[in-house]
Amino acid sequence: MPESQPIHESSPGTEIPQLAAMLKAAGDPLRLEILRLLSQDSYSVLELCRIFDLRQPALSHHLKVLAQAGLVSKHREGNNIFYRRTSSTPLLAQLFASLDLLPLSEARIESVARISEERAEASRRFFADYGNCFREQQELIASYSVYGPQVAELLNVGRHALEVGPGEGEFLQELSLRFGTVTALDLSSAMLARAQAFADEQGLDNIEFVCSDTRAAAARPASADTIVVNMVLHHTPDPAQIFNDLQNAMKSGGQLLVAELQEHSQDWAREACGDLWLGFAPEQLSDWAQSAGLQDGRSVYSALRNGFQIQIREFVKP
Repeated sequence: MPESQPIHESSPGTEIPQLAAMLKAAGDPLRLEILRLLSQDSYSVLELCRIFDLRQPALSHHLKVLAQAGLVSKHREGNNIFYRRTSSTPLLAQLFASLDLLPLSEARIESVARISEERAEASRRFFADYGNCFREQQELIASYSVYGPQVAELLNVGRHALEVGPGEGEFLQELSLRFGTVTALDLSSAMLARAQAFADEQGLDNIEFVCSDTRAAAARPASADTIVVNMVLHHTPDPAQIFNDLQNAMKSGGQLLVAELQEHSQDWAREACGDLWLGFAPEQLSDWAQSAGLQDGRSVYSALRNGFQIQIREFVKP
């Protein structure tokens, strides 16, 4: 197979040549580090340049080699190209499993933490500055009435529920009726105050409000029967970590409900709505959930008149 031609799904008799090409591409210490880093999150070229302290031409060469071998895939987010590791195939599973046992260096961990904090700070600044007009801007993409009732139809009933990023608080009313206690978790104090004001107006007295990220949920292991994440992941710096944290917070047999945008190219949503990501492919959510130990459940997909598409996904903890 020519070196410039990307590797696709294997067919009979091609496994050995494909594996040889993959191993050749991975046979470089720096490229192995890149693959290790991309095990969960995706990063832009400029972010990877910072993490590995490389100039863009040098890094782009390594990424091109990995992409041609089918080890990484790329997607556009506005003006930036982001790279992520290719979904595991039988040929890749053993390589990636062994690679993921290796620790990242302290320098890499510190660089990744700085980038994650910068992404989170951008989201915090948006909601602090524009929280009062967030509802109006969100209506341009998908109003609560579009996805809220459909998510509610998938709700189980139990003792405790958690909503991550409750926004204006509408869905807290659904949870309050079905669960004995509810926790509303939000990184933005401004948005959490709006949700609490809504709950007070509706007389919802079984809700706890916590201003923190999902690490606070993970610190309460096996506490939630149901967790709801409505239109939040595209605002978060590390969606894969969200799945890991929430899996820890779920009881066995519990459900995670996610309403989220599918991939789109409408870059204006970044400035208008504080979006860090332009939606996600359904398989991307499934990959993150499976890596966190969750299984796919029910799903609903719908298209909107303004060009956006919404996916409502259920993930179950065995």
